[in-house]
Amino acid sequence: MKAALAPSRGESGYHVTTPGSTGGKMATRVLQIVANSLKQTRNAVRTNGQFTLTTRGLSASHNRNREDSWFKSLFVRKVDPRKDAHSQLLAKKEETNLYKIQFHNVKPECLDAYNKLCEEVLPSINTDSHYPCELIGTWNTWYGEQDQAVHLWRYRGGYPALTEAMNKLMQNKVFLEYRNERGKMLLSRRNQLLLEFSFWNEPTPRPGPNIYELRSYQLRPGTMIEWGNYWARAIEFRQQNSEAVGGFFSQIGSLYMVHHLWAYKDLQSREDTRNAAWRHDGWDEVVYYTVPLIQHMDSRIMIPMKTSPLK
Repeated sequence: MKAALAPSRGESGYHVTTPGSTGGKMATRVLQIVANSLKQTRNAVRTNGQFTLTTRGLSASHNRNREDSWFKSLFVRKVDPRKDAHSQLLAKKEETNLYKIQFHNVKPECLDAYNKLCEEVLPSINTDSHYPCELIGTWNTWYGEQDQAVHLWRYRGGYPALTEAMNKLMQNKVFLEYRNERGKMLLSRRNQLLLEFSFWNEPTPRPGPNIYELRSYQLRPGTMIEWGNYWARAIEFRQQNSEAVGGFFSQIGSLYMVHHLWAYKDLQSREDTRNAAWRHDGWDEVVYYTVPLIQHMDSRIMIPMKTSPLK
């Protein structure tokens, strides 16, 4: 018959069991060592007036600081504290430009009528100096989400210019009729307010014919500055053929969203240009370090409407 295990109290004050076997004595000794280590750690905390994080594996006290530092380095990413907003660090300082991008999903049977309506109304707003806004480009999606129109507007003067333009348009009967007719043709619509990256060139009208690629990246929260730092160098690799049109990041709408707008003569030109970037030293490094920052990405190939300033 096995001897019963009698509870006893170790010198640390923690309960241990004392079986009548060599294995039991060894287990008791191990528990006492662990208890003593916990006691020493608790006394050190009281002495120094600090709290430390203990792990399941305990080491000798003279190695504790070194091992704690190593352990924390596996999980803690050092980030320099900043008091600046993304808009102050990444956007252009010389001009206060605000951009609005609109995505309109059109009923398939209404796409031609929708395009004709836009071509009749939008250019008149763009050329009228009464409105502090400019139509940068207007497109139909060719590859990507189908039966979709994309419009990009610029407001020189920031949010006050946006407010002024919208207030004036609400007094424009032609625009109100356009908006009413447009609503009958749409399945859904959404928009975002954007700022332009300081290291991208400003979008300007260009002759055609061109196709345009809108690459949209949903970044992981907190990584916008890191993205901007890498792309400030990467853009040098992608301006050889003047394909870079504009780069933007969201302020209102889907947040931590980046849009890169590129122009190409055709799909083969796009393929050749993108492949050529890999021959530049440093491009592979940019890709390696920016891909982990992305949660989701999307690409649209777009065809300009007849009245688009970006042809």
